[in-house]
Amino acid sequence: MPRTYQEELKFIERIDDYSFRIKKEFQPNMLVEGEFFANSRLQYLMFDELKNHCRNVGQGGFLPAVKQIANVAALPGIVRRSIALPDVHSGYGFAIGNMAAFDMDNPEAILSPGGVGFDINCGVRLLRTNLFEKDVQPVKEQLTQTLFNHIPVGVGSKGMIPMNARDLEEALEMGMDWSLREGYIWAEDKEHCEEYGRMLQADPTKVSARAKKRGLPQLGTLGAGNHYAEIQVVDEIYNKQAAKRMGIDEEGQVCVMITVGAGVWVIR
Repeated sequence: MPRTYQEELKFIERIDDYSFRIKKEFQPNMLVEGEFFANSRLQYLMFDELKNHCRNVGQGGFLPAVKQIANVAALPGIVRRSIALPDVHSGYGFAIGNMAAFDMDNPEAILSPGGVGFDINCGVRLLRTNLFEKDVQPVKEQLTQTLFNHIPVGVGSKGMIPMNARDLEEALEMGMDWSLREGYIWAEDKEHCEEYGRMLQADPTKVSARAKKRGLPQLGTLGAGNHYAEIQVVDEIYNKQAAKRMGIDEEGQVCVMITVGAGVWVIR
């Protein structure tokens, strides 16, 4: 028999103001606990979604994100926790923003396309600036137009980086080392990317000729669909120590958020 909303809440424990633990008894066969991070507004949406699900069990629709986080915690080979980041919401199988690590030495461990492909794992970068909202407001229209003028975007857009097939092979194999060699990044940029911007096991021969043909003219573009380059303002700082490490010191500071989807290459 389905549990009531109040019964479900017994299995969700608040850790602090912005994080919650999902106990292993929340869903059948959970191997590890779940954990999600959310501010007050997202907390309301997360729990309201669960409440509505409890009222309408069996009527279809997406599972609430907390249920999806718990289901991921039941996947074979998962280690430590099923974690959801502060953009979490319902997805296809995995919740959007849901992360999980699996033990490669466990023969029963799985590789989930839903965990690395179609609706999560988008490439996102936050660029910090030394500007503040008061600096940008008077020129925001000019700034927006300048971004459109200098960033190739949209279906059929082409990058301004001269590339041939050999260049693409090298970029795939070398990652950010290729960008550094060509003068598109600073050496310290590598310190802020996973694996220092280069996967040593990268093998370009595993990428199909069709994918390379499609990707060649798009290198250095923003892409299309829901990809964006957005000027953002720091509205609130939740963890001052973590923010300071990223160079974000004050509310009102201007940052640029860039997303280019999954499987698209970025050069800044």
